[in-house]
This record gives sequence, structure tokens and C-alpha cells, in this order.
Amino acid sequence: MPLFCVRNPLTSDAMNTVKLLAKSASAGCAAKIPPAELAGVLQALPPDPFAKDRLLSSTGCNEDAAILRLPDGKALVQTVDFFPPVVNDPYSFGQIAAANALSDVYAMGGEPWCAMNLVCFPIREMPREVLSAILEGGAAKLAEAGAAQAGGHSVDDPQIKYGLAVSGLVEQNAFASNDRLAPGDALVLTKPLGTGILATAIKAEWQDYESTERVLVATAARLNAGPARVVRRLGLRAATDVTGFGLGGHLLEMAVASFAGIRLEAAALPALPGALELAGMGFVPAGCHANKQHRKAQTRVAPGVDPLLVDLAFDPQTSGGIVLAVPPQKLPDALAMLRDSGDDARVVGEVLPCRDQPVLLME
Repeated sequence: MPLFCVRNPLTSDAMNTVKLLAKSASAGCAAKIPPAELAGVLQALPPDPFAKDRLLSSTGCNEDAAILRLPDGKALVQTVDFFPPVVNDPYSFGQIAAANALSDVYAMGGEPWCAMNLVCFPIREMPREVLSAILEGGAAKLAEAGAAQAGGHSVDDPQIKYGLAVSGLVEQNAFASNDRLAPGDALVLTKPLGTGILATAIKAEWQDYESTERVLVATAARLNAGPARVVRRLGLRAATDVTGFGLGGHLLEMAVASFAGIRLEAAALPALPGALELAGMGFVPAGCHANKQHRKAQTRVAPGVDPLLVDLAFDPQTSGGIVLAVPPQKLPDALAMLRDSGDDARVVGEVLPCRDQPVLLME
């Protein structure tokens, strides 16, 4: 017999003082972006080349859900991710947010199949052309990924947020996860680090921040499709994408899940242009400090390691790369495939046997 925990919300004095509606400009579904405004935005989006073959329902009839046609024998990967702007340009923000959400599917070796937009936007305060540009950026990345647009949901919100709920496909017995590291695996990182540091400097409008934004867009808007192909073709069993917890945080998630140790070669960590210099000037986001503090007990930093490289390792990444755990015999093929797909891949460490508890060694 199932058990349910029933809590009386009136038993707590603290709960009695909470007024959720005081923090809400609109109540419930009344917060949706008005239909006339939304229709104008959606009509400006380009046609979706994949919808006809993948959607049994129509996106043009205001359906509240989508019905998908799925290939036989495939398993479904589902994820959702959205966040506030990380750059100033609306189109670029849309690209980055979409690429970031798609990475969760790519990290498992999956192929994106369709996605739904998640939008929070101050439609009464900003031109709707800004929202159109954000959605167009996202649509461009979905088209590049070969994924259909299956609809979405919008809220009139004072803070802009955008992202995707993504459905992807994997082979049922051939996908990567974060709990299958094996001692001896090489750890291959497919993008340089430092997006959190660069975004902090851009937000502060530090010096030539427009150039810094271009550097950030170039890496964060890039899809992780190449690493996903490596997972599929080489049958890799362990991988993760690098996002808000930083490289160190996500590696430790893998280590704990796999009961393994991690050796990270600090000098091998690739940094985006200007990232280390900006970190040295103090443009280190609060999330980096939170990430380091959270994993302090599991991190061992060797004497002589530059503290800025520790910051880089725990810098919260937006649409970062993929970490692939590659058995030594497959490493040459993996690196060659990543070079062919244009990915800036580096071996940054290795998986160690776990003795007492999973730890991250930075040497």
C-alpha cells in the first residue's frame, strides 16, 4: 500500500508569513505572453524542415502538447535546461541556450529528435523583435542539430530566460552515462574553459567586452554533436557535459557515481582567450567559489598548482564541452575523430582506482 506524507501548511509560523502572490506580477496562466504578441513572434520564425516527418500533431493549430513519431528500437532521452542571458546579443543568446540544452542529449551519445521552447520575457517592456531574435537563434541551432520544433511555453516575466525541453534518441544498449568510469580511462575535454569568467567580465562591461562576447559566443554556441558521434561509433560508456558545476564538479559527480578517482593535469586545462587574465583581475563568478567550497573535501590540489587554474577547473560553464572517458586503446581514434569534426579536444586527466573515497587530484 503506497504511503503519502501529508503536511499541514498551517503548522509553521514561517509558512504563514509567506505570500507567494506578493512575488508574482500575474497569477497562474494569466502570466502567459498575450496571444496577439506571441502570434506575431511565432509567425516570424522560419519553417521547420523536420516537423512533417517527426510530429503527428501540428504546431500550427495551437495544440497544448505534441505527438511524436519514434523509430523502432530506440530509447528516449529527455532533458530540460533554461537560464537568463549570458551575452547581450539576443540571437546569440538564443543559440547558446539551445546549444546548452542539446548538450545533455549529446553527452549520452544521443541524437536530438525534437524540442520545445521555454520562454520568459518582459513583452510589455521590450520590443517583441528581441524575443523573435532569441527564438530565431534557438531555431537555427535546432535546425543544425536536425531536431524538430514541437512548440513550447511562454511567460510574461520581468527577467528574460530561454531554453529548451529536448527529446533525443539513443540505442537501448549503447549510450554513455556518468556512472561507468573505469580505471585507466583517459579524460578528453572537447571545449576550452572559462565561459563563466568571460561572462562576468562582459556583464561588468570591462574594457573591450564586445570582443570578449564574440569569444564567448564562438565556443558556447557550438554544438557538441562531434563528441556524441564519438560516443556512438566507439561505443564509449562514460561521458558528461560540463556546465554549471564546472569541470571539477562534474568530474566528481562521475567519480562518486562510478566509485573512482580522478587525476586532473592542471597544466593541460585549455582556457579561452583572456580567461586566465580576467580571473587574475578578479572576474571570477560567485558560482566558481560555491563550486570549490562544495567539493573542497573531495579535492586535493598539489603544491605549486596555480590557484587560477583551480578557479578555471571550477568555473561554471555555460554550454561547455563534453568530457569523454576513453579507454587507452580507443584514444587515438577518438582524438582523430574529434579533430575531423573541428573540436578542440585535449586529454586533461585520467581515471584512477578508488581507495577510500572518490577524490579529484589536481597535479
